[in-house]
Amino acid sequence: MSYKNILVHADLSPHAAHRYALASQLAFLHDAHLVGAAFTGLAVEVYRNAAFAYGGVMLAAEDVQRVKDHAGQALAAFVAAAGGTGASYERRLSDDDAETGLVLQARYADLLVVSQSDPALNGPDWLRSLPEHLALHSGRPVLLVPYAGRHARIDQHALVAWDGSRAATRAVTDALPLLRRSQRVTLAVFNPDHQGTHGEQPGADIALYLARHGVRVEVSQQRTPAGLDIGNALLSLAADCGADLLVMGAYGHQRWREIVLGGVTRRVLQSMTLPVLMAH
Repeated sequence: MSYKNILVHADLSPHAAHRYALASQLAFLHDAHLVGAAFTGLAVEVYRNAAFAYGGVMLAAEDVQRVKDHAGQALAAFVAAAGGTGASYERRLSDDDAETGLVLQARYADLLVVSQSDPALNGPDWLRSLPEHLALHSGRPVLLVPYAGRHARIDQHALVAWDGSRAATRAVTDALPLLRRSQRVTLAVFNPDHQGTHGEQPGADIALYLARHGVRVEVSQQRTPAGLDIGNALLSLAADCGADLLVMGAYGHQRWREIVLGGVTRRVLQSMTLPVLMAH
């Protein structure tokens, strides 16, 4: 497997430049075509106004133009970032909302690049849940770029969270192009004696699978420290070992259970300090 089509969300977020830089670098390194996609959301407004034609308020022409101008500015910034990297790229403008449009366009990409939600930014509620929505519904691996800090490289030390689940298996497979390029890969198995899916030597089987794919990997069995959930323990381990990429499955248990109990996926989505590749 290799990445030949990479999709990146284009918007006017103050974090967009970091997202474009990382996506452009990946496209260049993997000889992939990069698509920057911006969305106006006008299709939703047209539908809403048509449904309430006799009582709704039509969008003013200046509002429509302002939304289109914002999308155009986002794409111009994307072109400026991608144009100097040597990567093949194109820009796309859609009148879908970002949730709908990114899920649709991700069907034709190998990797989707978006930013972590920043609670300090104002915006519609759906925008805050966009990374979670894409991880669950896009059908593609999602590379999330943290809103804090700069992350110019993700090829020095990758940390893989392994629990033997279907979601983790999908994430490992989807991350293979990145893991092959990483100088070092640590496969972390937390509380292996509490799991029933790891085999006689927890982590050994998936490590052998990765090694046969040309990945330099070592297994690290971990205990969750007292007072920490696995999500925080995983992020703490990433910081301790200097990882520049975290690979993990998204929502390995029932989603409602993770929401109620505060699962690993939600913790990482909220508190990530390094780029995270998630797959569901």
